Amino acid sequence: MFRRCWMTMPDERSRAVVKTRDFLVRLSRDSAMPDEVRNEAKFLLRHFPSQDDVILAGRIEEESETLPIGVMGPVFSSTFK
Repeated sequence: MFRRCWMTMPDERSRAVVKTRDFLVRLSRDSAMPDEVRNEAKFLLRHFPSQDDVILAGRIEEESETLPIGVMGPVFSSTFK
């Protein structure tokens, strides 16, 4: 079966990263979750970008048209909902 791969847009990717961080925060604080799950969420959060990090990365990419970002184009967006 052939599946089409749709490219994720920078604003969609930014939103997904921010929402994933929010999800990991909720998991890490949920006392109903097993300790193993909460500890893994806390570990991942130590290395996960914050919303401010994502916005800053988007601004840098958007304002730096001369930087060799690569074939993909910008990864993040500074504006998303």
